[in-house]
Amino acid sequence: MQEAVPPGFESLATSRAYFTQESMLAVETRRRKLFIGLPRESSLQENRLGLTPEAVKHLINEGHEIVLESGAGEPSKYSDHEFSEAGATIAYSQKEVYEADIILKVAPPTTDEINLMRAGQTLISALQFGSLTGDYISSLTRKKINAIAFELIKDPSGARPVVRAMSEIAGSTVMLIAAEYLARSNEGKGIILGGITGVPPSQVVILGAGTVAEYAARAATGLGAEVKVFDNHIYKLRRLKQNLGTQLYTSTLDTYVLNQQIRRADVVIGALNVEEGRIPFMVPESVVATMAPGSVIIDVSIDQGGCFETSEMTSHSKPVFRKYDVVHYCVPNVASRVPRTATGALSNIFTPILQEISQHGGVNEVLFANEHFRAGVYIYKGSLTNSAIAKKFNMRYKELGLMIAVRN
Repeated sequence: MQEAVPPGFESLATSRAYFTQESMLAVETRRRKLFIGLPRESSLQENRLGLTPEAVKHLINEGHEIVLESGAGEPSKYSDHEFSEAGATIAYSQKEVYEADIILKVAPPTTDEINLMRAGQTLISALQFGSLTGDYISSLTRKKINAIAFELIKDPSGARPVVRAMSEIAGSTVMLIAAEYLARSNEGKGIILGGITGVPPSQVVILGAGTVAEYAARAATGLGAEVKVFDNHIYKLRRLKQNLGTQLYTSTLDTYVLNQQIRRADVVIGALNVEEGRIPFMVPESVVATMAPGSVIIDVSIDQGGCFETSEMTSHSKPVFRKYDVVHYCVPNVASRVPRTATGALSNIFTPILQEISQHGGVNEVLFANEHFRAGVYIYKGSLTNSAIAKKFNMRYKELGLMIAVRN
């Protein structure tokens, strides 16, 4: 016999409002308002910004506070007015911006900028491991801050979204740069990058088979150039061919074959990644000396040491030099050449990250909950937590996982 249900109990038990209110209260209690600072980049090499006006508006509509240093968006062709209309506060001094709880910038902070920071703040910026110094790390740890290198942050698939996005931009951009310097107006070979009917195609050699190489090869083959890719990882070469969906000349880094192809090349792109702390292969000066006058070398790996013995770091203001009458383009942050595109790409990555920090209740809480985000942390509450940095500068470090576990 079925037991009688008290009057009104059934409607109460099945009410959606009854169950969702408790859940919503828990979320609202955990959600935290963020105070984000966007400083103007002081490095002459850096033109990018972390957030677009559209992203700023979206975050402010969610209840966050954002302060932008006046002129920070100008290199990316965004005006103070656009950010002001989006709801950001425009500050006219760095000091005002560095009062924020989270500092989001692209280039690592300078010594003067570090001096403006305070204990408990969170810095999200590039780390630039190739130019890192022990003094820089020490100055950050003394401030008792949290420091996150955005190029080390991973997504759920294990990939590094910032590195991927900037590599896509760099790969597409380097072929435009190569075309520019091959032209007679820049004292190049006076040839078109690609080919036309009845004229042999230009020869492009790419060292590396990662994301930069993929997008460079895609651009070059689209223009009609003959592309040859070299890398010691067969699986990368295979993946590259599959992603391009076309037959492509690929080879391991066989010294004799590679040197022969470089001598004949119109353009050589260096896009090898660091392995075990160094570039796995370097083209000797004697091979560069045999290249035809007016040929172009673009060393995308220059910030990691470079792929060519003749490479020397250059800047956007003076991007090239000549050696053996070969044009060398060795600017470390190629993506900054197209800052508006790069800013849009960075903004698409940082906006969800900032939202996740808010949803979890703050930086400490998101680090406990998200192992992919933890991959970017190199200083936590003033303690060095990155073993690679500690090994490079013979410094002591603490395991981030243990620090978070003890705290919780």
